Amino acid sequence: MSFVTCVGILVADLMGRPINRFPEKGKLLLVPEMELHVGGCAHNTAVDLRKLGEEVLVVGKVGDDDLGEVVINSLKRHGVDTRGITKDPRYHTSATMVLLDEHGERTFLHYPGANQALRAEDVKDEFLRGAKAVHVAGSFLMPGFDGEETAKVFARARAFGVVTSLDTAWDDTGKWLDTIAPVLPFVDIFIANRDEASRISGKDGLADMASFFLSFGIRVVAIKMGAEGSFIMTEKEKILVPPFSVQAVDGTGAGDAFAAGFLYGYLRGWDLYEVGRFANACGAMCVTAMGATEGVGDFVAVRRFIEEHEARMG
Repeated sequence: MSFVTCVGILVADLMGRPINRFPEKGKLLLVPEMELHVGGCAHNTAVDLRKLGEEVLVVGKVGDDDLGEVVINSLKRHGVDTRGITKDPRYHTSATMVLLDEHGERTFLHYPGANQALRAEDVKDEFLRGAKAVHVAGSFLMPGFDGEETAKVFARARAFGVVTSLDTAWDDTGKWLDTIAPVLPFVDIFIANRDEASRISGKDGLADMASFFLSFGIRVVAIKMGAEGSFIMTEKEKILVPPFSVQAVDGTGAGDAFAAGFLYGYLRGWDLYEVGRFANACGAMCVTAMGATEGVGDFVAVRRFIEEHEARMG
């Protein structure tokens, strides 16, 4: 059985850069670079975990179309188990237009597609039993799975002794806590960026945000802060983990790379500062290349990245 089961969104990403302005209506703008990549939080986290050496199974939905085949083949190429992916004839495969400026800052146009068809029943017991962790990636982008349906999966996972992990996305509906509240009592590891954590909790300070989530019984809260590093908090520890300074090319997938690195270290019982340092390194490596997973290396490469950075810092 897979060591980690990743459940969540699967997306085809059409990426262009650098785009610093938009053409007038009816006009054309030449773009120096445009590439088709596979992304989505579940895909990205699974591929990064596989690169680090984990056995990974993905549960998700794609359409019965060419892009769906592209998504599945990408995962297979990286050695990820795709038995949990089903094709839904009612929807096309989810897709995102990713517009990157010269600094790697992203703007998105997103089509939810088949991701909105995912339900708790798609996460079969065989995908949970024997797993070390189940990670739900892309909460707020799966209207049929967020909240109560996710809670059902996590409740079953806990019955099997599986660690539950949740990584959020931006909630374009603005419902935030109303949507996610049912699942929070069943979460062991909560991961979000600072803006998402603030919107959900209604708090501003890092410790206040984390305390809000810990009050639901969550074991550990990790707040991603991009170029400012990350903040990790448990009932006993508050840890601010410094960032790695890199030249950003594309920020797509950086949060998913952080989640993969965090899970890798946490499941091995590392000290939480080392977990955060490793997760930050995975996120930093991700932004150095175009595409959601291309910049992330294997375990040896990540360790080398950390050592080289620390050597430069003296």
